[in-house]
Amino acid sequence: MLIDMTEKPSMVTLLQDLLKAVKGGKGLSQALQPHQALFGDFYISMLRSGEAGGNLGEVLARLAEHLERVKALRESVISALIYPAILVTVACVSVVLMLGFVVPQFETLFADMGDALPLPTRIIIVLGDVVAAWGWLIALAAAAGVWFGRRWLSTPRGRQWLDGRLLRMPILGEVLRKYELTRFSRTMGTLLGNGVPIVSALKIASDTLGNLPLRAAMSNVPGAIKQGGRLADALQHTGLFTPLALNMVRLGEETGRLDAMLLELSRVHDAEVQAGVKRALTMLEPVLILLLGAVIAAIIVSILLGILSVNDLAL
Repeated sequence: MLIDMTEKPSMVTLLQDLLKAVKGGKGLSQALQPHQALFGDFYISMLRSGEAGGNLGEVLARLAEHLERVKALRESVISALIYPAILVTVACVSVVLMLGFVVPQFETLFADMGDALPLPTRIIIVLGDVVAAWGWLIALAAAAGVWFGRRWLSTPRGRQWLDGRLLRMPILGEVLRKYELTRFSRTMGTLLGNGVPIVSALKIASDTLGNLPLRAAMSNVPGAIKQGGRLADALQHTGLFTPLALNMVRLGEETGRLDAMLLELSRVHDAEVQAGVKRALTMLEPVLILLLGAVIAAIIVSILLGILSVNDLAL
């Protein structure tokens, strides 16, 4: 039925491969193993636990709910960043158009004034000449810089540098940290709730962290659990979790409901991420509008100062 419902050719090929493997006697988790790069350890481990416990349908329902929550959280963050991105783009285009096309129109008016022009006007005239004469080269250099920057940031060293910088940013860094910990808590709680051993669940949940410094900080937690340590103590040593999160994990360990407490923790952090994103955007949007207005106002005022200087000389 899924094959008949799917229109994407690559997905049809994948489902046909799974159907062939299952008809050949393999379990669904075994059939997915060759496609581990696409589905990930979390997905396959969940299915394996469902097959072992005889509740594959329930596990698939939980898995769908988990993936929907993760997708909703990610899309809410991306959607919230669309408007600031548009503002930045409009600001850059507006400044380039004013410097490249508007400012040069006044150059003939100021041509004979020399040093009599106010300093701000001279600076704007020079910038306008540079943009008008070398605009294509500046755009080409900017595109090349973006391309090389993206390539470097895709390397382990570049990604480590970017992730570390993002975590140290005011407001945004804290929101990003809670976003990553929300993914970790939800994945960990879902895995434990379906019978996956805690050490395996920790390794899989840690791999879901997209921020490399956070993932590195979690690398010692499975080893501490293997040595008989408690999860709350191991998480406390990472320095990533809030006192509330640590107390919830400790309570879950003591009551035998660690999976439920981790899922509850993910819901708490999810709400905090949503509030943090809204708060950051409430501050960011006026700042971007003010900066855009200040830059354009500076260009206009500089031209007006030059015009007033021409009038003063004429008088």
